[in-house]
Amino acid sequence: MAVSWRDSDVLWLLAMVPLLAGLPIFAFWRRRRAMERFGDEGTVRALVAGRSGPWRATRAVLWVLAIALTIVALAGPQWGSRTRVLRKRGIDVVIALDFSKSMLARDVRPSRIDRAKAEVVRFVEELDGDRVGVVAFAGETMEFPMTTDYAALALFLQDLGPYDMPVGGTAIARALTAAERLLERAGRRGGGAAEAPPEEGTQRSRVVILMTDGEDHEGNPVEVAQRLAENGVRVYVVGIGSRTGEPIPTYAPDGTWTGYLRDEQGQLVQTALTEDNERQLREIAEATGGRYFAAGRGGVGVDQIRAEMRQMHQDEQRTRRVTVQEDRYALLLFPAFLLFVLEALLPDAWTGRWRRRRTEAGR
Repeated sequence: MAVSWRDSDVLWLLAMVPLLAGLPIFAFWRRRRAMERFGDEGTVRALVAGRSGPWRATRAVLWVLAIALTIVALAGPQWGSRTRVLRKRGIDVVIALDFSKSMLARDVRPSRIDRAKAEVVRFVEELDGDRVGVVAFAGETMEFPMTTDYAALALFLQDLGPYDMPVGGTAIARALTAAERLLERAGRRGGGAAEAPPEEGTQRSRVVILMTDGEDHEGNPVEVAQRLAENGVRVYVVGIGSRTGEPIPTYAPDGTWTGYLRDEQGQLVQTALTEDNERQLREIAEATGGRYFAAGRGGVGVDQIRAEMRQMHQDEQRTRRVTVQEDRYALLLFPAFLLFVLEALLPDAWTGRWRRRRTEAGR
């Protein structure tokens, strides 16, 4: 029968057992020397020790054995095995939504950003208990923490637009990093204040949904995606926009349309989901085992992701069996406890205490 150890380093403490065993022997030697100096050894032994010598030896042996058994128990011996069912606990989803000004383009009606927000809200409302967080990004990111309060998340998206972002541009790598932070914090908490802590042997699947027109201006998002894949995160990507290009509307602070964005030379600025941008978005998805979806003119690809999520939920409902080693520390810890109790109950233990109390009372 093979024995394994949960913490084999603790076994090094067994090297102290011979030293502990030597302590009673040293005490016996000191007591004998003291009796020899006091007077005739036989007389002193009869008056002081009586017949307690064998009891002292027995107590010492029991004490050392109990210590040794306790050390071995703390090392966590394991032998034998059992089958355990490993269940998952739903899905953690982070939606990384592009809020750059190019998302104001109208090749998707009424605009890329408005249609994306509407589809995200519809997607979230159809979830059932999965935790969802949002990363709104342009050149910087704004985060909404993981929650099951879908109404609060919808309000956050409703009141946010590209002109609310502090820095323009599109930083996909930064958005994926922010999504990773949200998932890590959710994993450490194990849920909100009202959610029960995770049970042993359970885990949650983790997904990032990246929705962008692909005009990345900094960083290397594929490298970040590879890091996410190493942590078991799957990324689904939706590329929003047309290949032919679309002008970018501009708006006054009160929301009225003022024309289209132009460069320093007065030329009309157009946004397009180019072949290179689409290739990078596909690489992000493939690096994590996810999928890339190109949004059509009538939508932004959320229906396809919803189908993928339904499949993941079906997988979550399945269970898989794993074989685990049985912990056997109790088989050693209980005898160690009994030895400690027996050592304390032996005659020399309570008679010695009784003699000390009588001596102290007679002073």
